[in-house]
Amino acid sequence: MLIVTTDRIEGRQIAEYLGVVTGEAIIGVNIFRDMFSGIRDIVGGRVGGYQAALGDAREHAFEDLREAAQKLGANAVIGVDLDYEVLGKENGMLMVSVNGTAVRLT
Repeated sequence: MLIVTTDRIEGRQIAEYLGVVTGEAIIGVNIFRDMFSGIRDIVGGRVGGYQAALGDAREHAFEDLREAAQKLGANAVIGVDLDYEVLGKENGMLMVSVNGTAVRLT
């Protein structure tokens, strides 16, 4: 399945627009990641635990998007937008949301 951020795919015709599809993933960040990220904030550098958690959430969100598009009979998703949000002020929940338009290409 082709998934792109553009509104068309070079060299392919859109035969049918099937609708908006979405995928979301919400992950909790544990206390140990929070402690080590606090240390990183002081000394600088990348926070590997958060990066890994965001990467996992992004993969799950894209998988949900693919499944939703396949259920509609799509072979591509165009106009994909990816968003990251922190849910709640202090609850350590991160959300990744991805959405786009499911299409059938010729």
